[in-house]
Amino acid sequence: MTADRRPPMGRRHFIAGAAAIGAAAALPAAAMEGSTEILPGASSSVRNNASSFRMLDWQSYFDNTRKGAILVDLTSRALHFWSEDQSIYRLYPTSVPLSEDLTRRGRTEVVQKVVAPTWRPTPAMRERNPEWPEVVEGGSPDNPLGTHALYLSWTYYRIHGTHDTRKIGRRSSNGCVGLYNEHIQELFAFAQVGTQVLLI
Repeated sequence: MTADRRPPMGRRHFIAGAAAIGAAAALPAAAMEGSTEILPGASSSVRNNASSFRMLDWQSYFDNTRKGAILVDLTSRALHFWSEDQSIYRLYPTSVPLSEDLTRRGRTEVVQKVVAPTWRPTPAMRERNPEWPEVVEGGSPDNPLGTHALYLSWTYYRIHGTHDTRKIGRRSSNGCVGLYNEHIQELFAFAQVGTQVLLI
């Protein structure tokens, strides 16, 4: 058995090691925010989500990709987009509804595209949160719809951005599907009125 000849760990080594650990822990969140691919991370919510955050084939969910197709997987908290000619595929992390009673599943479509959407809480939201404002104009940093929104044929349901990036990857919405603002801007450019949407 040989003696351990490593020098004792000084304060400088401890600080450098702690900084490296902190930087490594922060990496997955930053990677998730700037990319459509989620990396395994230090946080349990990211780690749990990463196992099911994978590429999917549109043919398992749609008969065709006419006008494009959007699949929202509420379990893995991911949105998949295929362009009409299938040359573009995107996979984005999302926020999903807080509870099952706020959740809707099934087929719908994009009926309107809005830049800087105005937010009005639904009557049910106002009942639960009477302190909320009746309206938040588009362009406000406090607007829960972020910078862009795709309105669906279901009343009150949207796929939209959010200024509160902590919501992505979590059960945090009142029924809508939220994306990082940079992701909804990209999806907004790809999607069109009539794009098919399926929530599962």
